[in-house]
Amino acid sequence: MRDVVDPASVRRAPRYGAFFTVGASVGFVIGVAMGLWWLASDSSSGVSNPGARVAILIGGAIGCGVLIAAVVAVIADQRSLRGRRS
Repeated sequence: MRDVVDPASVRRAPRYGAFFTVGASVGFVIGVAMGLWWLASDSSSGVSNPGARVAILIGGAIGCGVLIAAVVAVIADQRSLRGRRS
């Protein structure tokens, strides 16, 4: 049985869902922090709905976080294939 399975040839592909979840979580935290900072530093009284603007900021940060995580996952996947191509 040992002749059939070669443990050195097992490919370890990244789990994309885990990368996306971490990216979205980090994006959410950064978006909330940026939104709170923006609300604290905004001295203009002409803002009609600051909550909507903060929500859009959080959504954009989550999108950027997921995009960055996807790029990192693809790079990790390409690195896992290094040396396997014939």
